Amino acid sequence: MSDRIFIGVAWPYANGPLHLGHLAGCYLAADIFARFHRMNGDEVLMVSGSDSHGTPIMRKAEDDGVTPRDVVEKYHASFLDSFEKLGITFDLFTHTMTDNHREVVTELLLKLNEKGLLYGDSMKVTYSPDFQRFLPDRYVQGTCPHCDYLDARGDQCDNCGRILDPIDLIDPKYRQGDQRYPVEIRDTDHLFYKLSSFQNELLEWVNKQDHWRPNVKNFTRGYLTEGLKDRAISRDIDWGVPLPIPGYEEKRIYVWFEAVCGYLSASKEWAQNSGEPEAWRPFWEDPSTKSYYFIGKDNIPFHTIIWPAMLLGYGGLNLPYDVPSNEFLTLEGKQLSTSRNWAVWVPDYLDRLPPDPLRYHIAATMPETGDSDFSWADYVRRNNDELVATFGNLVHRTLTQVHRNFDEAIPDPGDLRDADNELIAKADAALAAVAASLTAVRLREALNGAMGLARDANKYIDSQAPWKQIKEDKNEAAKTLYTCTYVLSALKTTLYPFLPFSAQKLHELLGLSGSMIDGSWAIERPVPGTKIPQPTPLFTKLDDSVADEMVALLG
Repeated sequence: MSDRIFIGVAWPYANGPLHLGHLAGCYLAADIFARFHRMNGDEVLMVSGSDSHGTPIMRKAEDDGVTPRDVVEKYHASFLDSFEKLGITFDLFTHTMTDNHREVVTELLLKLNEKGLLYGDSMKVTYSPDFQRFLPDRYVQGTCPHCDYLDARGDQCDNCGRILDPIDLIDPKYRQGDQRYPVEIRDTDHLFYKLSSFQNELLEWVNKQDHWRPNVKNFTRGYLTEGLKDRAISRDIDWGVPLPIPGYEEKRIYVWFEAVCGYLSASKEWAQNSGEPEAWRPFWEDPSTKSYYFIGKDNIPFHTIIWPAMLLGYGGLNLPYDVPSNEFLTLEGKQLSTSRNWAVWVPDYLDRLPPDPLRYHIAATMPETGDSDFSWADYVRRNNDELVATFGNLVHRTLTQVHRNFDEAIPDPGDLRDADNELIAKADAALAAVAASLTAVRLREALNGAMGLARDANKYIDSQAPWKQIKEDKNEAAKTLYTCTYVLSALKTTLYPFLPFSAQKLHELLGLSGSMIDGSWAIERPVPGTKIPQPTPLFTKLDDSVADEMVALLG
């Protein structure tokens, strides 16, 4: 019986191109998960989009001397191009400047207001006397009052993950480029969401989520046990979704509230685009649907506390089933820094190297339970030792022997031997084990399971030595090579979520037509007599100098 799976993926600020931290944080994991469930016959909707109204957009526009819309349009196009070339398969990747998004956010906010969950009050905010304006939270930096991190932002500390207000910071300053300016604390009227009223309900709900990753559950429980505070949903800025409440027309909806509504607005936009305007409802209203939110570590509280509190307040919509947040990715042992260009930009990578080796390396080192590091030396090593020498070599020597010695067709094995049946049983078991790991969002474990089968097959082909068997007993070689083609069929399925381009090429090298997108989570048993094309390598071996060249580009 198939499942219905909703996949919401974090919305990137459209103020710069994607980098490897984005891929490791959520986008690659979400795509692997979605590809598996589609092959498994499940009904999948995966959505995200460009976060167009955040303070980083305003800052980038100021720096470049253009409008915020110009910035969003430039980088939204860049995102779409990168996702297509990487094989990231969104059902819809939209942005928050659409009329649909504004309407959905407005409707949700008005519904919360009708239920008495919004109220007006004054609050202390930061103000720049030098620039004579109230400051967006992210423009203010200072020392975190919880962990003493010196460069905490006014909305959140990147070190401990706590959500902050600028007035919480110790020695706050307004950051403009490399300059720091003093700030004043002033009173201003804002609209607040009664987040505190959901304290007990959220804690009871979180305690039941035994399938969540420990880091996600522990962080969320710790945050809740400290006690929730009501949170302002308006800001004194002019770039964003207007507040539809009398007295607040000149303010804008704070992006923390507006952006998470994008999961719902994108689902409705997808339904409209598909010609079935109500198609979004089963993904949001049917309690049997499982909703997964793929995010980075810094987004945990927004998806395990704030968005659930908004959904509870609205009523009738599914809460997250799982929030498989990844930890952080470092680069060559150092923290990623876009300002210092200590980052690998995805468009630059795609101009030089193919997508699947990058997908493989990130998946193999994905920071699921702790921070992980990307190094170019390790990238080259994995490409050469694992993709080329393990998986690629198995494919090439199997299919080369078949093409050369059996009239370019899959051989008829006759009765299989015990060793053949044993490897085939391992392939069947690997298919089930990889599926179980992917279902549980243990992606590194799933990849290891698939590559473990490739290693077992290499041991098998070494022991059988079909290049010798073909000279001594062709029937024995036929059994060996047929068994190997069965394993290759298993590998093209189990590795497809991770290596979609290479899996499709292997599909064609096995003499099969059509797209693997339309396939199923099964092993297509090779049919003797199936013609195969001239084999070509799946992967290219890289010289060690590639690592040196790519490191030299950093900073």
